[in-house]
Amino acid sequence: MTGTTLDDYTDRYARRVRGMTASEIRALFAVASRPEVVSLAGGAPYIAALPLDAVGEMLGRLGSELGSTTLQYGIGQGSLELRERICEVMALSGIDASCGASPDDVVVTVGGQQALDLVARLFLDPGDVVLAEGPTYVGALGVFQAAQAQVVHVPMDDDGLIPEALEVAIADQARAGRRVKFLYTIPTYQNPAGVTLSDERRERVLDICERAGLLVVEDDPYGQLGFEGDAPTPLRARRRDGVFYLSTFSKTFAPGLRVGWILAPHAVRDKLVIASEAQILCPSAFAQAAVSTYLSTMPWREQLKVYREVYRERRDALLGALHDQMPEGTTWTRPAGGLFVWATLPDGLDAKAMMPRSIAARVAYVPGTGFYADGTGAGNMRLNFSFPTAERIREGVRRLARVMEQELAMRQVFGAVTPTGSRRGGPDAPGPDLA
Repeated sequence: MTGTTLDDYTDRYARRVRGMTASEIRALFAVASRPEVVSLAGGAPYIAALPLDAVGEMLGRLGSELGSTTLQYGIGQGSLELRERICEVMALSGIDASCGASPDDVVVTVGGQQALDLVARLFLDPGDVVLAEGPTYVGALGVFQAAQAQVVHVPMDDDGLIPEALEVAIADQARAGRRVKFLYTIPTYQNPAGVTLSDERRERVLDICERAGLLVVEDDPYGQLGFEGDAPTPLRARRRDGVFYLSTFSKTFAPGLRVGWILAPHAVRDKLVIASEAQILCPSAFAQAAVSTYLSTMPWREQLKVYREVYRERRDALLGALHDQMPEGTTWTRPAGGLFVWATLPDGLDAKAMMPRSIAARVAYVPGTGFYADGTGAGNMRLNFSFPTAERIREGVRRLARVMEQELAMRQVFGAVTPTGSRRGGPDAPGPDLA
């Protein structure tokens, strides 16, 4: 016997499980949830902004008056009533019947995460390549890893994904003989970077993917949470063919209900339903009824305005605190919506190595390494502003700035060490960093 393991099942796991690890965010939950810690780490919406009494009464009626249907099995595609309401929601962003949006082509999912997993199951073989922004959503990385696909990152700047870099990435993969299946993108208020793909670039990205024969998977959880006017029209509203549109009610209503959806090309719809039925049989009838009733009977458009105002105030608190407190050499994005700011640390600081000292100082963030498939991004961190109050945000930044100043002082004494695989650069510089 050459070694030991605490897991007696190691040699029995499927190959796709090898190398599966917990995300940076999941590993932080235990400590970040302590009341003494100011958490800038998570991405939770501020549920207290909802009319919780009215929502509670609504949920009670769904059980007591409609329990014979809401507590029963449903159909794999999701209820027609909810799919019709989803089309009304998408129409606010310009995705309507004029561009082929129909309840027939909507598949209800268990949150946006299952939507991602279904697309991966349908299109990814082991060894396939997915192009994705760098950095990108950590949950998507987990899905693509489970599908045994390789993620190749495409750089961004303040205007989002760089079209020229996308062309280079496609050409590089073709020369290497690798099969690229699709571009995964969060073009609006991106997670984790907070940037938005410009109107002009949206058309260019779509043209590039069309010429290359690439599908586009557009993930849009935050598009209705803009603070500075309307967001650019989604990619799916511009092209109906080859674009999968994914979204969720987790950010605009209630993440605990776990209701999301896919708007797919008609030819793919049935396969998505079959794949979903194999996973979950059917989405929760109760959760679907809750969302349908909320959209049908409550002033949800006004509630969106409430969220926007709350998040704008908290974003401004975070940006103001960063400006006032952060040591020289720190830069950050300035999101026009969504939930996140992406910060780049002064040279020599490593966000992952700094985490234990930050937790000791009772402040949490997510190191940038969690948002890259190759583990780079140690010189970055994601900061969330949706959940803490403005006062807590300012206090969290004060604590974080103190930790960074102590780290910089130590570097002056012992010498600076550039984080391994860190992403450096400025917000206007083309390249793999955002600042």
